[in-house]
Amino acid sequence: MARSLHKPSAVNIAALALGLAFLYLPIVILVIYSFNASRLVTVWGGWSLQWYRELFNDGAMLSAAWMSLRVGVVAASAATVLGTLAAIGLARGGFFRGRTLFSGMLYAPLVMPEVITGLSLLLLFVAIDAGRGFWTVTIAHTTLTMCFVTVVVQARLNGLDRSLEEAAMDLGCSPARAFASVTLPLIWPSIAAGWMLAFTLSLDDLVIASFTTGPGSSTLPIRIYSEVRLGVKPEINAVCTLIVAFVATVIVVASLVSKLSNDRGENAAPL
Repeated sequence: MARSLHKPSAVNIAALALGLAFLYLPIVILVIYSFNASRLVTVWGGWSLQWYRELFNDGAMLSAAWMSLRVGVVAASAATVLGTLAAIGLARGGFFRGRTLFSGMLYAPLVMPEVITGLSLLLLFVAIDAGRGFWTVTIAHTTLTMCFVTVVVQARLNGLDRSLEEAAMDLGCSPARAFASVTLPLIWPSIAAGWMLAFTLSLDDLVIASFTTGPGSSTLPIRIYSEVRLGVKPEINAVCTLIVAFVATVIVVASLVSKLSNDRGENAAPL
């Protein structure tokens, strides 16, 4: 009876198959048609690498991709540092005056529409007469992604046994050394996960970047959107395929590193 209860039914299998097809079939079609020899994206003309060659000869698209990578790395790194510090303050700081206001302002981008966030940042940059470009987009993406890092790291800190830190301090460690020797190694996987999430959100953002970017500093999503408005070209399929391959590679490498560190016991906190 127990075995029959855990056996998936035909309805469950069909629902799972339809869900996976809905999520991944468009991506598979996009990847396949990136190797299409025909100029028409809806007509199959055989296998070819023509559009990848066209992509690597497109200076504007490569410049936008390089812009997105630079913005993503800098914004994710800044958001990880600030978000981790905010998570430590909320998880270890106890009650302090203004805690509710601080946490509310910190988590506001999670529920606030991106149009409002982008417009408010645009008005801020205009008010301080800041030239829009790389740094304005980076600041905007840091503002957007910092709350996600805080949520991830704070969840890990809340589930961490504080007696480990107290034991380290009982053995003579200062609070800073106890954090560096005990807490940081234990929350490092969540920090890395927060960085990857922040980088992905920055790489994917279109709305906020369109408000805060300036001439000559278009990100890849903005460039793709401007190209698609004039008609979908096979070159767009090629660049999207490369992005999917890059993200998949990062996820696989991160999973392997996490598995190897768990197998070697590297998550243990050295005193």
